[in-house]
Amino acid sequence: MSDLLWQKSGIAVDARIMRFLAGDDVVLDREFFLYDIVASAAHVDGLLRIGILTGEEASALERELERLAYDFRNGAFVLDARYEDGHSAIEARLTERLGDTGRKVHTGRSRNDQVLVATRLWLKSKVGELTAVCREIACVCLDRAAGEALPLPGYSHLQRAVVSSTAMWFAGFAEGFIDNAQRARDTLAWIDANPLGTAAGYGVNLKLDRDHTTQSLGFARLQVSPTYAQLSRGKFEIAALDALGTAVLDLRRLAWDLSLFTTAEFGFVALPAEYTTGSSIMPNKRNPDVVELMRASYASVAAARTEIEQLLSLPSGYQRDLQFSKGGLVHGFGRGLAALELLPDLLRRMDWNADAMRAAIDPAMYATDVAIEQAVAGVPFRDAYKLAATSIGGDARTPEASLDARVSPGAAGDLRLDDLRARLEEFDR
Repeated sequence: MSDLLWQKSGIAVDARIMRFLAGDDVVLDREFFLYDIVASAAHVDGLLRIGILTGEEASALERELERLAYDFRNGAFVLDARYEDGHSAIEARLTERLGDTGRKVHTGRSRNDQVLVATRLWLKSKVGELTAVCREIACVCLDRAAGEALPLPGYSHLQRAVVSSTAMWFAGFAEGFIDNAQRARDTLAWIDANPLGTAAGYGVNLKLDRDHTTQSLGFARLQVSPTYAQLSRGKFEIAALDALGTAVLDLRRLAWDLSLFTTAEFGFVALPAEYTTGSSIMPNKRNPDVVELMRASYASVAAARTEIEQLLSLPSGYQRDLQFSKGGLVHGFGRGLAALELLPDLLRRMDWNADAMRAAIDPAMYATDVAIEQAVAGVPFRDAYKLAATSIGGDARTPEASLDARVSPGAAGDLRLDDLRARLEEFDR
């Protein structure tokens, strides 16, 4: 391992303790490394603006940071066990290339605000990806809802209940993912605050131009209080995971539907072949493994949220416990976003089996229609309810007629897809 940023002379370093302290940081910091470089370049520019660095020194540092980013992207520089973490790797590289100029880069900065700003930039990127994929899912669902509206059994308590339609199914998830996209965007606005320049949580005796670095890094606002910058670590990560979890919960319920609908007992849906796998022992099997892992993905998001929440039983100021927040965050977003990103194509290409769905609609599913028709004719609803419960069977009704008569706003006879599209257009504006 390279020289430690915090190493003092005369104090021995125990290798076992160092392995425990470093943990998975080197591997996890590969996720944040490019963001750390971007933030380091902004810090260099800030030091130039207040006279800590000369123009020549700042240019040299910025040039080497660009080269490091290039080498990292192309595999010429590997963040590995030679380094304690990504932060020390950046400083080690700059010192190796530039000597004393490299040693100046940490002036006025702590690893605390360094990890905060790199994580914050990473979070902004991931929540932006979440916003985009939720919007895409909503668009696909709206397009399919506007297409053919096939009769589909509607279930309550997993029992056949009333006639529904494929259009209603898609419209429901469309509205859900519009909400998810909005929540993700609101969360992005909430976490869009720059902690760079807060150092170890107490500021520094330098007139840092934090407004300039806020602008240059693309943050919407400055995170003013150094104390709050430390308090927000974990809090902002939980907010981002909550936004992700909201979307993945809807994905879980959608995946549950498809898990049921693809069984031979239902037979309502056929998945694209690429979204299924074969059995290792049963030649007759094609398994909906992708859908099942979509259904399982919420577990990783929920676990990440819980892990970070449990770390936050801390006093104010930085505590090393927070190092463990990285793993859950990377894992939760990795699983959750990967699952969501597969969904738009799956929804575009899945096929409904109209015959199987129609065959599953039995006469008892018109009972609610009958009761409401009787109520409209003047029969008290509770009496109409009892009458309908005993009179279904001989009535020659069709699923299409039942759907057309369902004219309450949002129901099959009045889907209000234009209202949902208007919400998306407003969201885009």
